Amino acid sequence: MIAVPGFEGRRVAVFGLGRSGITAARALHAGGAIPILWDDSVSGRMQAEAEGFAVEDLGRADWSQFAALVLSPGAPLTHPKPHWTVDRARAASVEIIGDIELFARAMARMPATVRPKVIAITGTNGKSTTTALIGWVLKQAGLKVAVGGNIGIGVLALPAPAEVGVYVIEVSSYQLDLTTGFAPDVAILTNISPDHLDRHGGMEGYVAAKARIFTHAGLSLVGVDDDWGKRIAATVVGSRTVSTNGTPADISVPDRRLRADGETIDLSLARSLPGRHNAQNAAFAYAAARAVGVPHDAAVEGLMTFPGLAHRMEHVATLGRVRFINDSKATNADAARQALSSYERSFWIVGGRAKAGGIDELEDLFPRVVEAFLIGESAGPFAARLGDTPHRISGDMASAVQAAAEAAAATGREAVVLLSPAAASFDQYPDFEARGEAFRAAVLNLGATPSGHG
Repeated sequence: MIAVPGFEGRRVAVFGLGRSGITAARALHAGGAIPILWDDSVSGRMQAEAEGFAVEDLGRADWSQFAALVLSPGAPLTHPKPHWTVDRARAASVEIIGDIELFARAMARMPATVRPKVIAITGTNGKSTTTALIGWVLKQAGLKVAVGGNIGIGVLALPAPAEVGVYVIEVSSYQLDLTTGFAPDVAILTNISPDHLDRHGGMEGYVAAKARIFTHAGLSLVGVDDDWGKRIAATVVGSRTVSTNGTPADISVPDRRLRADGETIDLSLARSLPGRHNAQNAAFAYAAARAVGVPHDAAVEGLMTFPGLAHRMEHVATLGRVRFINDSKATNADAARQALSSYERSFWIVGGRAKAGGIDELEDLFPRVVEAFLIGESAGPFAARLGDTPHRISGDMASAVQAAAEAAAATGREAVVLLSPAAASFDQYPDFEARGEAFRAAVLNLGATPSGHG
């Protein structure tokens, strides 16, 4: 755990007792603060009480006594309207921060000579894979690395700085909105496409939240495959750009050949990094690794040996000549585009709770779909959008996997069954991980031979 100094003997309100909230309370307590916790959930409050924390109804509290409000990233700061705790804090001139800002302040209190390096990654898509890939490359190079944040372990639950050489942290737009002094040594923005617009009041607010990662950064690495990334790069002094689509950039990946700092790396040899989107992830990982002192050869070796990330283009099993790919993390059309673009032909399992635009922007990739198998509440609208592209409504995951496997096997050739939903999971599953595990279970129930990640 990372103890957070700066609030010794002072009351700090903590709202939202999920992963980030309860770890923030522990970190504040370890640093000498008096955290006062509240959650709308009775179970959250009970957990806090069981750990010995003070639990008080913040709706009735005297906010003039609080030094800060630590807000869960799940509670809205501005849109669709501020959470009631935000209104109370602002009325009392109490600063509103989140777990990433607490982490930043803990790092800032350390002498520069012993402070671990911090690599932070955000973006609409690719941030989890890039985070995991950077962590892998650094670990293979022999560095003491801690990976967490919006992926895996909450940032304040990571090992103490004395045990770490480099923190690799995934950060969401919600978390960045709650930062003021976050100063990573390397900051990465993978890409930008519409997402979470309801929470940011539109695209401009979403982009502004993402761009906050560069406010106090050392090295800024900006993906410029999209127009939003190009605009951000133009405003970030000293930024280095990354491109995979021919846009002029400091680091480029034409035809799966990564070119950076006079070096060329053949990414076709990295078996767990297929597709253009993974070439971009590799470019960021290489640049970040080199920035924290990893030699070229060690960085390349790390890229080539990466085992892949669960639920993101994960090869889960093989049955005869059919491969099953779990891309459950593709919760929007832009993420699904990356997977569909990686295969010339696929039997596509798609659907869930649709996001704005549904699968409209994927129309140019429909010719790559041999047949689509539709699940979830978006099955009807997606079927209508697919038009003449062969498709059937399967409804649930097990039915879709069974039908797709049979159709793929009937071709008598090598084939791919691809789960890349292009939609949220919440109509049928608690999260994309549960959806991916349901896919894996259904595949293995067919008698398929399981594979490692990638």
